Amino acid sequence: MTSTPKTGAARRAIAPAIALAAAVALPITGLALTAATPALAKEQSFLPSAAPMAAVAAAGSVGESLASASDMGTSDFEVIGDGMASYYGRELAGNRTASGERFDPSKLTAAHRTLPLGTNVRVTNQRTGESVMVRINDRGPFHGNRIIDLSEAAASEIGIRAAGRGMVELAVEAD
Repeated sequence: MTSTPKTGAARRAIAPAIALAAAVALPITGLALTAATPALAKEQSFLPSAAPMAAVAAAGSVGESLASASDMGTSDFEVIGDGMASYYGRELAGNRTASGERFDPSKLTAAHRTLPLGTNVRVTNQRTGESVMVRINDRGPFHGNRIIDLSEAAASEIGIRAAGRGMVELAVEAD
């Protein structure tokens, strides 16, 4: 178990290690490192931004030896939030969605309160790291603290079907 450094000086002392880890992680995953704890989030000013890390990764020997996410044919994604996901299944099969199509629990679709209908969203189970791409075709969820309702197929893909819900991260393709 690691602990958060208690002083600003101690936090700044670990910045070079974080920068190196970020320079390695960015080309592999396309994701920038963020603070792991609320205490570090307040002091995140010592973390380098994603743009300089990308430049370091591209120019450095580590970056040159690793393929970037764009070289592997994957798209860049922008994280738009995280929270609790749930799913809806066979009980609503055949009902009309907000997009006008009929709900099919075997399709990789989802309901979101505000994202435009037709938006493709990467949903990642925060516990397992499993991801699925879904298309927003409905509105909701309108109960509890949920941020997205997945189809049964999408929930199965990321391993939250059995529990009925799970903590997820949402990301859309970056422009």
